[in-house]
Amino acid sequence: MSLTFRLLAASALSLTMALTAAAPAAAQDAATIERAERIRDAAMAENIALDYVTQLTTRFGARPAGSKAEQDASAWAADYMRAHGFRNVRIEQFPLVGWERGEESVAIVGARPQRLVAAALGHSPGTNGVIEAEVVRFESLEALNAAPAGSLAGKIAYVDAGQLIATNSGAGYGPLTRIRGAGPGAAADKGAVAFVMRSVGSDEHRMAHTGTTRYVDGVVPLPGFALSAPDADQLSRLIDMGETVRLSLSSTAHTYETTSQNVIGDIPGASRPEEIIVLGSHMDSWDLGTGAIDDGAGGAITLAAARAIAESGRRPARTIRVVLYGSEEVAQPTDTGNGGGAYLRGVGPAVEKHIIAGESDFGADRIYALGLPPGAQNSDFARAATRVLYPIGVLPSPQPELHGGADIGPLAAAGVPVFGLNQDGTRYFDLHHTADDTLDKIDPEQLSQNVAAWAGLVYLIADSDVDFRAMRPAEAASH
Repeated sequence: MSLTFRLLAASALSLTMALTAAAPAAAQDAATIERAERIRDAAMAENIALDYVTQLTTRFGARPAGSKAEQDASAWAADYMRAHGFRNVRIEQFPLVGWERGEESVAIVGARPQRLVAAALGHSPGTNGVIEAEVVRFESLEALNAAPAGSLAGKIAYVDAGQLIATNSGAGYGPLTRIRGAGPGAAADKGAVAFVMRSVGSDEHRMAHTGTTRYVDGVVPLPGFALSAPDADQLSRLIDMGETVRLSLSSTAHTYETTSQNVIGDIPGASRPEEIIVLGSHMDSWDLGTGAIDDGAGGAITLAAARAIAESGRRPARTIRVVLYGSEEVAQPTDTGNGGGAYLRGVGPAVEKHIIAGESDFGADRIYALGLPPGAQNSDFARAATRVLYPIGVLPSPQPELHGGADIGPLAAAGVPVFGLNQDGTRYFDLHHTADDTLDKIDPEQLSQNVAAWAGLVYLIADSDVDFRAMRPAEAASH
């Protein structure tokens, strides 16, 4: 245990005493809280998550959605679950449009020839040879949308909205991914022959960040590329110097029909097995790295947390279900919700017995806050959770958790309450969707803290009779 965690543990005594004096946690008796603390401490002491993510990323490497690597990794993960005490393990297949990157190149041509580091955007079509055209720069998606109709005929649209600012919450990511998703369609509407953008990342490394773009009428309308940050700077400087810049683009990317799958396994509840707690992450990854932080780590964390509870010597009342979702990284033309949608369709009316869901999909750095569903934040359960999580540095979030992540989003939309164990994402977008998303970027100590937080919290939920649906305020329950 690090010095930080030891100091937090030492300082937790006064908070724990105050919480105990102020309001005993009626929803959790003292014995349940003590067991949760023991499970938490055992998880901190043993790094059982590292084994899974090491094997996954080493055996299978990158796992693009629908690829043989994703399919083989899913079959292996199902066997891994069975070998570690999970029951009712199954693989749930669904159709998918897969994508292969092929070969790609981007270069400035003409009077100032230079090779650039770039990556095709996910599901972007190939160039069918070489595209060579003049670049027109825009500072935002809105500026591109405001360009006159036909003004980009025969040209390449380039959006440089500036670097993503690193924060622990990752708040800057969403606005920039709008460019990646909608940019090719917007460029096509103005007559452009291709689309280029600055990578959605917070690093200054000469590595491009890939990521999915959006279908328009069933297809991605234009070849799209993301430039590494230094190359985006280089291109923008040349334009600022008054140069007329021409780019040469080539890509052999293509799509194909395939299947993806969810891997599902249960730790059955002892007395109320029909009541389900879902712990989610995703199996697929982008193809540039090996998908260690996005999202091999999430699978490792949720599997290890469930194992820690199962191996504690006492089964909780409710069933803990781990779902390794397929194809989280892509947007499909049929809007099926990918793995999350397939899971929801598969459970059907039984979704009413899903009492809560949580998702781990933000790397492996430490958890610093717990977000509970609306109505639960100031409850006896919240006070019990604080007693268990504060000693390892996890504080109550002032904001309720409403939506979950991409994988459990369909469950949340169907009325299942969601919780969030918020991770420090300060360096996440340095690595995300790049060749640097590899196993060595995982800090084993922080990974163990994640498992400890998940295991302690989930045990409290699983061995309680708390009805999170009933806690929701009327306005939250109506959405």
